[in-house]
Amino acid sequence: MPIGVFARRTGLTASALRFYADSGLLPPAEVDPVSGYRYYGAGQVERAVALRQLREMAMPLTAVGAVLDAEFDEASRLIDEHVAKVLEDAAAVRQRAASLKATLTDAPCVLIAVLKGPVLADAIEQVMTATAREPGMPVLGALRVEATREAVTLTATDRYRLATRTLVPAEATAATWAATVDGDELRAAVAEIRRSALVRAEATPHGLWLRTAGREDRHCRLLAQEFPDHRLMLASLPEATTRVTLSKDPLLRALEEHPGERITLRVTPHGLHVLATEAEPCGVPLTATTAGQDLQVSFELTTLYPAVSTAVGPEVMLDLRGPDLPVTIRSADRGDLTTLAMPVKPDHPA
Repeated sequence: MPIGVFARRTGLTASALRFYADSGLLPPAEVDPVSGYRYYGAGQVERAVALRQLREMAMPLTAVGAVLDAEFDEASRLIDEHVAKVLEDAAAVRQRAASLKATLTDAPCVLIAVLKGPVLADAIEQVMTATAREPGMPVLGALRVEATREAVTLTATDRYRLATRTLVPAEATAATWAATVDGDELRAAVAEIRRSALVRAEATPHGLWLRTAGREDRHCRLLAQEFPDHRLMLASLPEATTRVTLSKDPLLRALEEHPGERITLRVTPHGLHVLATEAEPCGVPLTATTAGQDLQVSFELTTLYPAVSTAVGPEVMLDLRGPDLPVTIRSADRGDLTTLAMPVKPDHPA
């Protein structure tokens, strides 16, 4: 087929095809000896499309050739290596850009807290299970940080879950500060934070510095978007009508072995039953201490499981308010990490 037709079928321009032909990646099937016009075969379309997609991923020409000529397993490995490098480079560029922007302002840094690094790293990972990536709403993937002299509180919500953890500073400061911090940049900083005995959190007008002794300081930008009014939501919750206390591991095993996407919990005076369907009579019985009203409530597995798995300690406490109100999930003996999970209404399709 003529080069123009081949270009339209593959999404490559004629000039790009000439370049790839000259580089040896995609030579034409035939070249007219008089006019020099190039023709391609139908069997070259797949290779040309793959070439275009690899170049759209910013893969170098040498690597593109290796992928196109490799067997499936080797080609997959080369693509994965390229993607990992691109992501690593992008994270490094973002961090350097954030650090550079932080130096362009004359505003001084304000020390807001000194925290134990491993504790802060765990808290970030626990709370950020309640985040989500949603186009146009970066705040749902972010972390709200509120610092006072007595405590630092981390909060995140994806509108179906809300997680909050309170940390006691290793050293007291006089600052009071609150802002919403970019979630991706915090996640990227977790490994460095975890290996640091102490982390100094210092605020600027547009970012948060996490400074560590003997390691690279990390800078996380602040989001201007307003964080959801979680305090109003918490204040408006009615009192729990049912409380369940049980070992976390048996509940997690029951959730892991559950066959469907939705899970139903039935609370009776005899314990907790994990049901596959709302109409199932028995389900998986779990030993639990219960108080209050009998209740049956359903959740998406992706909502309930992270809330239970991140609870601190061997026992978990569930405070339930009804089949269509959030359940509070926390440790039975420690209240510094609390998660709210929104149930699915009984008439809501799976």
